[in-house]
Amino acid sequence: MKSPFSLLRGLCVALFAFMLVACTQRAEVYVTSGSGDMQFRFAQLNNAELRGVTPAEGNYIKVLSDSHRQPVYGFGAAITGSTCYNLMQMSTEDREKVLQECFSPDEMAMSFIRISIGASDFSLDEYTCCDKEGIEFFELHEYDKRDLLPILKRILEINPSIRIVGSPWSCPKWMKLHPETGEPYDSWTSGILNPKYYADYAEYFVRWIGEMEAEGIPIYAITVQNEPLNHGNSMSLYMGWEQQRDFIRDHLGPEFEKNDIKTKIWLFDHNYNYDNKADQQDYPLHILADKEAAKYVAGSAWHNYGGNASTLDGIHAAYPDKEIFFSEASIGKWNYDFGKCLVWDFSSIFLGTLNRYGRGVTLWNLILDDEGAPNRPKGCRTCYGAIEISSKTYDYASLDRKSHYYNIAHCSKVIRPDAWCVDVESALPEGVEMAAFVNTDSSLAVIAANHSEQMQEVVVKGAEREFTLTLPARSIASARWEE
Repeated sequence: MKSPFSLLRGLCVALFAFMLVACTQRAEVYVTSGSGDMQFRFAQLNNAELRGVTPAEGNYIKVLSDSHRQPVYGFGAAITGSTCYNLMQMSTEDREKVLQECFSPDEMAMSFIRISIGASDFSLDEYTCCDKEGIEFFELHEYDKRDLLPILKRILEINPSIRIVGSPWSCPKWMKLHPETGEPYDSWTSGILNPKYYADYAEYFVRWIGEMEAEGIPIYAITVQNEPLNHGNSMSLYMGWEQQRDFIRDHLGPEFEKNDIKTKIWLFDHNYNYDNKADQQDYPLHILADKEAAKYVAGSAWHNYGGNASTLDGIHAAYPDKEIFFSEASIGKWNYDFGKCLVWDFSSIFLGTLNRYGRGVTLWNLILDDEGAPNRPKGCRTCYGAIEISSKTYDYASLDRKSHYYNIAHCSKVIRPDAWCVDVESALPEGVEMAAFVNTDSSLAVIAANHSEQMQEVVVKGAEREFTLTLPARSIASARWEE
């Protein structure tokens, strides 16, 4: 299956030549419909369509480009062990095609990725970077050296500005205690971090960041624990807010400071509803209320497997200087319908967090095979990646781009790293949601979701130019233009 960017490249070459001659103002517009008949369809608007601003009336959105809300760091997916394995099964030529498609600034332009520190439930085995007792035995695992590092290095060659967040699924087993008995706990699943090893575990993070940077892979942020309220999965570590607070305040933060580590610390990294645990409600707020812990924390990370994005309203209201980042969501056999997931996830994850001061989004696996693999026992066996690849051929032609692929593309293509999300003035038709941005090159961008069963038109207004954005029924769209 051809990349939706293949035709786009040819169109852009021809249109660029035209623009050099005509010196027109221009806007690029992308549309994906839930019906599937438009998949990242590209249109170029010229002077006749990118007209001078008229008085506001009817359905419109006006970008208030001077009203900066929050910076946006980027969009992308998780480069899991499974993603790396699938990429490494491809021919060199086909692997290069998909990496260029996803990460080249001239194509999809993904700008943020998430990786696991050690293994996750989408790896070839369970492991950490220090499975032999004693922090002096820390070493990147062989699977990471073989699969992860080469993929990350090539991604960084394609796009050196890629940002990376790392998350552990578990500490080494020798650092664990049974959550009820307090006895040593030799299990990858559940357990709590033994306070005796807080200092060693803080050093574990520092060593991991140092090893990755020695390989030429800078780490922008870490989360302290993936899904800290999850006792299940193939690998997990239960870490209530009190324990995470103490670990950050007394060990992780000071260890970062001592070693001059600039990598950001994001806390929580779990669901909006705190999995309905009464003693864990408002998890981030409890930690941020401790000034000594809060000074080391840049913000919080979130998943959407429970609750909804309205939780973020209270987080931002209480601590407006702390960052909010959406770090994981998946699609799978339990919920997948291309059209429904396309619009719903774009609305709830992307628009839903960006309009609540979110600073970016990473979705779950970039690439899984047609059996949702490789995966681990006790992990998700029914998940889809943003891209699906044939487990028989592992070739580029077999790629099936799912709804999450298009969700990411619509943001990463028009919203550049470090853009500002800005306020808007709007009168939108029922069922339409939008958000607006100013890029660092002063270009403007909007993203939109149309939930309704009817085609809708919205006049998009900047300070000097406006154009009509046509949204097919049940579709998403994005646009970028220069004033």
